[in-house]
Amino acid sequence: MRRSLVLAYGLVNYAVFLGVFLYLAGFLGNLLVPRGIDSPAEGPLWVAVLVNTLLIAVFGLQHTVMARPTFKQWWTRFVPEPIERSTYVLLTNAALILLFWQWRPMGGVVWDVAHPAGRAALYGLFAFGWLTVFVSTVLINHFDLFGLRQVWLYFRGKPYTHLGFQTPGPYRYVRHPLYVGWITAFWATPTMTVAHLLFAAGMTAYILIAIRFEERNLVDYHGEAYAEYRRNVPMLIPRPSRRNPQGERVADPVSTAV
Repeated sequence: MRRSLVLAYGLVNYAVFLGVFLYLAGFLGNLLVPRGIDSPAEGPLWVAVLVNTLLIAVFGLQHTVMARPTFKQWWTRFVPEPIERSTYVLLTNAALILLFWQWRPMGGVVWDVAHPAGRAALYGLFAFGWLTVFVSTVLINHFDLFGLRQVWLYFRGKPYTHLGFQTPGPYRYVRHPLYVGWITAFWATPTMTVAHLLFAAGMTAYILIAIRFEERNLVDYHGEAYAEYRRNVPMLIPRPSRRNPQGERVADPVSTAV
């Protein structure tokens, strides 16, 4: 019974995550959701700026703190290890649902691309960002990243084993293609409003800060192997003329996607 409950817990959290992931895409693209990020302004501007900044900070703190190994060591004293990752996903879902619920539209247009070809190109780039996010998670084991592998192994009575050190596909050219996808999805829009700009800037700042913590943990865990990978492969912007001398090695994911 316990193993079945653990498996059900992981499956439910993952299913909710899929819904949240799709809703986030609709929220940013103002597509098929009750209220997108660019809805008409409501209330005083200073209140909207304060509330929206706090919502981004809540997500960033939850995502960054819970991903750190020191927190995990403390956290698993209370949360069983097989559901630790699924619980992380659960709280990430909660942080994003809170953001969708409490987000305050702000009005104002920063830029607006009117030409149909330009709008189509930006929407295409928006879709490319989301595709990059999904493909990046698949390449580093999507099911492990979102806790399903952990609960499945526990359900089958097998011990959890950490994944190897690999650089599949785009990981040979940039260390964080997952974050490249997120940043692209945040900024690629034909109509950039003040609210969208605040969201994109806040989330990009979070990503740049999170990378520093993440890579520090990866160096501690993998030692010289990751240190050399970091020296030879750029963080976010590829350098096509240079190759990764490590060939196939990259670190296990320490933190997850949105």
